[in-house]
Amino acid sequence: MHAWPASDVPALPGKGRDLKIHDTATGGPVSLDPGPVARIYVCGITPYDATHMGHAATYNAFDLVQRVWLDTKRQVHYVQNVTDVDDPLLERAIRDGQDWTELAERETALFREDMTALRMLPPQHYIGAVESIPGIVPLVERLRDKGAAYELEGDVYFSVEADPHFGEVSGLDADAMRLLSAERGGDPDRPGKKNPLDPMLWMAAREGEPSWDGASLGRGRPGWHIECVAIALDHLGMGFDVQGGGSDLAFPHHEMGASHAQALTGEHPFAKAYVHAGMVGLDGEKMSKSRGNLVFVSKVRRDGVDPAAIRLALHSHHYRSDWEWTDQVLADAVERLARWRAAVSRPDGPSADALVEEIREALANDLDTPSALRAVDRWAAFQQSDGGTQEGAPGVVSRAVDALLGVAL
Repeated sequence: MHAWPASDVPALPGKGRDLKIHDTATGGPVSLDPGPVARIYVCGITPYDATHMGHAATYNAFDLVQRVWLDTKRQVHYVQNVTDVDDPLLERAIRDGQDWTELAERETALFREDMTALRMLPPQHYIGAVESIPGIVPLVERLRDKGAAYELEGDVYFSVEADPHFGEVSGLDADAMRLLSAERGGDPDRPGKKNPLDPMLWMAAREGEPSWDGASLGRGRPGWHIECVAIALDHLGMGFDVQGGGSDLAFPHHEMGASHAQALTGEHPFAKAYVHAGMVGLDGEKMSKSRGNLVFVSKVRRDGVDPAAIRLALHSHHYRSDWEWTDQVLADAVERLARWRAAVSRPDGPSADALVEEIREALANDLDTPSALRAVDRWAAFQQSDGGTQEGAPGVVSRAVDALLGVAL
């Protein structure tokens, strides 16, 4: 599966700062110091509907992580998946009378268009669940052979007790986990499971649903969590720098994925930091496909809104916060973009050196985009009121905003 085209990232003078970011597993900030190549895995979409602002906010956060690392002169190895076979996709295809593969391909293509328009840096490896099945099957077999998995009426489940570190990613107690498991795709009440929290690794073929050859597992399809584990281990290995996604993935998805990988390899941790973006709401509730309270990126673009303004709207809230999408949020971003573009349209202006360092410092401090925006606002206001005499300063500002915030002025 191919990703989307990369936009150029301007090189800036000097060198950026190392990233300090909030780690869900420890509950506090961690200073990331990757080697020459930083490794990041971000969980991708289940393509049964268009990209909404909640998706965009999540991918915006991890785009910034890449940009901070690139500014430190590191290379970035970024991997993202597409869950192109799963219950929600199959259910939507049946509801709408569509072929599930055509639905997945169409929505994945639209996601690529949205990411391109928003200037999100693409992953080096963009991998679908279906194409990963040949690599998933041996992992499930290994877990079964190690005693970390068991069969139940043809399905194969992972035993959470096989990983002594289970629970360390989310930090939740068993009761909270059970509630979230029921809400987020698990089946804690199924009779015969060793532990209600045990997640499915391989679902035996169901009538009328797609299935694949699972060798000794029989025909079926993979569970949700093992998909990402197989892709991450194949392309990044254990101990990569950041596992990323929305806050609703901390449990069960990232918790279970970490335990799968740790039980497979005997190594810990799966990722050095687990980083989660907050939820975007609309009309008082989390924006989600199941609720249908969505603002689609493609629809806002079709309405004539500059994608750069959409990114500024996302930047105006800290990535870890839960916030509400409103018409005013977008209007403020459109107005801010106009002010910034007017400010950089002159040949000279106030010195840009301090501003570049302010943006770098803000982003290195847990991706503090609101502080970064305020810094550019101050520079733009000074440019409008007093101007400046440093020739080429507006160009430096324009390149810095592009390189570090992904906003083309």
